[in-house]
Amino acid sequence: MEFVQSNPKLIVTADDKVYLASQPADVAERFNSLSRGEMLELFRQLGLAIQAKVVSHLSERNQVALATRLPRPQLSDLVSKMDPDDRVDFYNRMPEGAQQQLLLALAHAEREDIRMLASYQEHCAGAIMTSKYATLAPELNPEQAIARLRQISPDAETVYNAYVVDENRQLLGTVSLRELLLAGANQTIAELMVKEVIAVNADTHKEEVAKIVRRYDLMALPVTDAQNQLLGIITYDDILDVVTEEATEDMHKSANIGKLTTNLKDASIFQLFKKRVLWLVLLVFGNVFSGAGIAHYEDLIGAYVALVFFLPLLIDSGGNAGSQSATLMVRALATGEVQLKDCSKIMLREVFVALGLGLCMAAAVFGLGMMRGGSEVAMVVGLSMVAIVMVGSLVGTFLPFVLHKLGMDPASASAPMITSLSDISGVLIYFAIASQLLAF
Repeated sequence: MEFVQSNPKLIVTADDKVYLASQPADVAERFNSLSRGEMLELFRQLGLAIQAKVVSHLSERNQVALATRLPRPQLSDLVSKMDPDDRVDFYNRMPEGAQQQLLLALAHAEREDIRMLASYQEHCAGAIMTSKYATLAPELNPEQAIARLRQISPDAETVYNAYVVDENRQLLGTVSLRELLLAGANQTIAELMVKEVIAVNADTHKEEVAKIVRRYDLMALPVTDAQNQLLGIITYDDILDVVTEEATEDMHKSANIGKLTTNLKDASIFQLFKKRVLWLVLLVFGNVFSGAGIAHYEDLIGAYVALVFFLPLLIDSGGNAGSQSATLMVRALATGEVQLKDCSKIMLREVFVALGLGLCMAAAVFGLGMMRGGSEVAMVVGLSMVAIVMVGSLVGTFLPFVLHKLGMDPASASAPMITSLSDISGVLIYFAIASQLLAF
């Protein structure tokens, strides 16, 4: 295995395969598939500039390996070359001892920058912002402003948008590079800038930041403190990471899985077990109620054995309908399409939707009921299907609203939870209707 020095875009591995590595993300993807020793050997052969780009795309396991195995001078050079937001993510994943050693090796400005960014909680805007941004003074003319951008562009995350600040770093406005290029020579930045700046506080939840960026189609979003002083900016690529992270978290919650601190490939057996076992055990005891309902109607089941044939079909239909409704509502609440004030309107509409679904599904099983148990059993199955699907759909729609009202994540209205509630209610509804219609 070696790095091809004559062509920095090629990597040759032990199996003599050559990989094109023109993008840091592609290099990192290949490194993540190698053993830790192979990854470290290849990483050391990369140039420092490429290393700084690659490291942010590596898995957490490989980042920790770098933090603990690279010599301190080499590690400090690497961290100094990284973008501030990637640098603080790398720092936060280091063991505590490695963090202290790194801070001692860094220059004062870089050390304080890491400490400032690392001080924000993980869910806050401050945790994903970068301190490398372009600022302009309001009295500059377009020519002076462009010259200033040329000077600072190597260190700025983006120069497409520059932020106008006063001597106290108060955010006054924003100006785009396009506006500077098209402006008259005698105009000033104060005349060109947009004064109504869309900005967020450093403590704003990053999910809310993503909504703002999506709503206003922003390439970057400034972050300010309580005194409106500019602290940093959040760029669209970091927002994409937030959206992916939040979507993954919601999917895990929808399956009653706790938040994974690493990716699935690197997660240990014990970690996966721990994240999944609690809700599964709780739902086992919850399903005891279904068993109790069946036991209560033992005599009815003994007289009409055909009823057992339709039991899994009916309760699964209710669970499926409920899961569909819950998925739609959780996503709508997460994206802001639906608000709490819309609850009554949504619930009323869901009644008619669920009724239509129930009638359609009842028609599909009515003939099967006739074949298995005659007209009486067919009527029981048909009515039960309508009732069970309606209850499952309404529970799946209403529960996310309740959780949102209580300040909990609507994604907690998960498929396993909805399915368990639908199972319990489905058993009770089915046998209650059967006992009435069959006069048992």
